[in-house]
Amino acid sequence: MRTLVWFRRDLRASDNTALSEAARSSPKGVVGVFVICPEEWRLHDDAPVKVEFWLRNLRELSRVLEGLRIPLKIVQATTRRDIARLLLEAAKAAACDRLFYNHEYEVNEQARDQSVVKHLTKAGVECRGFHDHVVFDPATIRTGEGRFYTVYTPFKKSWIKRAEEDKIEVHPVPKKQEATGIAPDAVPERVEGFVSAVDAALWPGGETHAMKRLSGFCERRLRAYKEQRDTPSIDATSMLSPYLNAGVVSPRQCIVMARDANGGRYDDRAPGHAGGAHWISEVIWREFYQHVLVGFPRVCMHRAFRPATERLVWEQNPEHLQRWKEGRTGVPIVDAAMRQMNTMGWMHNRLRMVAAMYFTKDLFLDWRLGERYFMQTLVDGDLGSNNGGWQWSASTGTDAAPYFRIFNPASQSKRCDPDGEFIRRWVPELRDVEGEAIHEPGALPGLLRQRVEYPEPLVDHDVARERVLRAFKGLDDRAQREA
Repeated sequence: MRTLVWFRRDLRASDNTALSEAARSSPKGVVGVFVICPEEWRLHDDAPVKVEFWLRNLRELSRVLEGLRIPLKIVQATTRRDIARLLLEAAKAAACDRLFYNHEYEVNEQARDQSVVKHLTKAGVECRGFHDHVVFDPATIRTGEGRFYTVYTPFKKSWIKRAEEDKIEVHPVPKKQEATGIAPDAVPERVEGFVSAVDAALWPGGETHAMKRLSGFCERRLRAYKEQRDTPSIDATSMLSPYLNAGVVSPRQCIVMARDANGGRYDDRAPGHAGGAHWISEVIWREFYQHVLVGFPRVCMHRAFRPATERLVWEQNPEHLQRWKEGRTGVPIVDAAMRQMNTMGWMHNRLRMVAAMYFTKDLFLDWRLGERYFMQTLVDGDLGSNNGGWQWSASTGTDAAPYFRIFNPASQSKRCDPDGEFIRRWVPELRDVEGEAIHEPGALPGLLRQRVEYPEPLVDHDVARERVLRAFKGLDDRAQREA
């Protein structure tokens, strides 16, 4: 019995459930496979920087697997419809009678996997999927009525209760197997249509690097995380999101290492501390959004979680959209955030909320446009987290910010970048602006303002706020009339 392990967003040899189970139960060994399908990536708006990051991690994974005598085969699929056929061909070529894989939870991915399972099972290949992209099977964290959670806080309480009852453990790296006689395939350096200008050195590949980043964060920055996490000018966050998204590090590895550094607790009860508890809570947020994909698949299909909000008539303004993308809105903290993302393929989490709230509330543009641009630009673009964050900001989603809670970008700027250090780094036009004017350069006196080559704000925040309140109140009034 030999098993073909289909790698997707689990590009690691350690703590990989499908790989561990295959190694444990395959007397004739394991063969790995990865499918390169540019059509699938384009349909999902995957960013070039993310694809290049995947390829770097694939090369590292292939090297690690080769040390275990597990060959990694690379399959090139022109369309998604080809994947099932090509996987069957790969299984036959490697004399594999089983296909193991770790589940993905988006609607299209589930449909693809069902097609693969049907095709291979019909040909006599046993198929088994495992829950690995999340700590717990989404079917097992439910309300008392058996429903999926729609609010984060009670989900978190249930998640922690389950974690305390079921000891979370990580799988070791499989032992070196007997040689299969099958040669690994070379991983391409690039894929046409997915070439990025982002410096590859910003995001090194490989699980060794990811674990070093995780352990360093837990040792040096975890305790101060809660106090420092909202300040983008300092190195206070883990920056592990790309590695989690690609599965170079597992959520279990993150949770276990943070839990151990937090005195063995998932919260801040003694001997835990606020920093450790808060970072663990952020990982649980990621889990929550993955569970939402399963419980409410409409969010995978450009639909609002709150259907009533689909009646909103968003502003149509291509110029505002483009200037937001380029970081030329005239709002320094928003522009700095967008320029950071365009340069690094990554944006500080607090600023993702600020940029998204400005987009949906000040500019009143359709959240789906902003969500898509983030996916097309981010190295860590993840449908669950990205969609959840955008719908939170737009007040259309699960656990959403109330529509009347609207960030004032200048206030947010003063809160998270009080000295303007982050703004000056990413908006050099404002480098010489002193004091609080860095947050609102439009307030500079006449002659000083003329010397600053920086655009005026696209909209007046107070006027924009009133527009949002009217639009959402109109939804409430209509709902009451229809009740």
